[in-house]
Amino acid sequence: MTTRAVIAGVGHYLPERIVPNSEFEQTLDTTDAWIRSRSGIARRHFAAEGETTSHMAVKAAQRALKDAGMTPDDVDAIVVATSTPDLTFPSSATMVQAQLGMTRGFAFDVQAVCAGFIYALGNANALIVSGQAERVLVIGAETFSRLMDWTDRSTCVLFGDGAGAVLLDAQPGNGDADDRGILAVDLNSDGRHRDILYVDGGVSTQTVGHLRMEGREVFRHAVEKLAATSSAALQKTGLTKADIDWIVPHQANIRIIRGTAKKLEIPMEKVVVTVQDHGNTSAASIPLALSVGKADGKLNKGELLVTEAIGGGLAWGAVALRW
Repeated sequence: MTTRAVIAGVGHYLPERIVPNSEFEQTLDTTDAWIRSRSGIARRHFAAEGETTSHMAVKAAQRALKDAGMTPDDVDAIVVATSTPDLTFPSSATMVQAQLGMTRGFAFDVQAVCAGFIYALGNANALIVSGQAERVLVIGAETFSRLMDWTDRSTCVLFGDGAGAVLLDAQPGNGDADDRGILAVDLNSDGRHRDILYVDGGVSTQTVGHLRMEGREVFRHAVEKLAATSSAALQKTGLTKADIDWIVPHQANIRIIRGTAKKLEIPMEKVVVTVQDHGNTSAASIPLALSVGKADGKLNKGELLVTEAIGGGLAWGAVALRW
C-alpha cells in the first residue's frame, strides 16, 4: 500500500466586475477582434477596490471545502500560489488560515508566477506522501490587474483576477497508475530567461513595477517546454498519451494551448479551455479550470488528467493525476 494525494474537492471565485474586450477599445489602439485572434480571450474579471488576493483565495477555499464535505478543522496545511500577495509579509496563506478560522496546522506561500499552482501541488503532494499532513488546501489566487501597464496593449489585455482551490486528501493506493490522486510531478526552471517575462519592480528596488513580456519568445519557449514537461510527468507514471482523458493547461493564450496539444498529439476535444472567459489568471488559472471543468461535467472519477504551466523565471512543470 502507498499514500496518494487525492483531489477531494474543488472551488473557484471570480470578482463581480467583468471586463469585455470592447472596454479596451476606448483607451488603446486595439479591437475585440484583434485580442480574440491573438489570445482567444473575450473577457476577464477584475478585482474591486479593496478586494485582495487573500479575500479571493478564502472564497475559493470555502467552496472547495464545501465540495469535499469538510471544514477548516479537517485541514492540516494551506499552500497558496501567488505572485500578487496582499503584503510583503506575512504570507497570504496565513491570512487565509485566519479568515477561515483555522487555528491549527501551518500555511505558506509559493511563488512561481504562472507555474505557481503546479509547484504548490508538488509541494502539497510531498507533504502528504511524507506523512507531514493528511489534508492540504492548495490555492492559486492572483490580482494581476494591479501589475498592468495600461498603455501596453500587448500585455494589459491578457490578464485577469481570480482564485481557484483544491483540497488534497491522503488516501491509500496500490502504488500503481490505476490509483486515484497525484501520480507524478515534473518541475523545472531556468533563470537565464528572466528578461522575457518579469515585473520591473520589487521590494528591494522600492518600486511596484509593471509586467513586461516578450510575447514571441514566451510563445516559443512555452509550447516546447510544456509539451516536454507533460511527456516527462506522463513517462514517470508508465502511461502513454493514449491513456490521457483530459489536458488541463495553464490558461495563458489559446495559441499556446493549441500548439502544446498539437505537439502532444492530443485533440482539442480533450483539452479544458477557459481562457476565453477568464484571461490569464496566472497561478489561479489551473484550479479555476479544474473547478469549471468539474462543474461542466467534463471531469469524472478515475479519469487521467495532465495539467501543465509555464511562467516567469522561467519556471514550468506538469502534474499527472487520476481524478
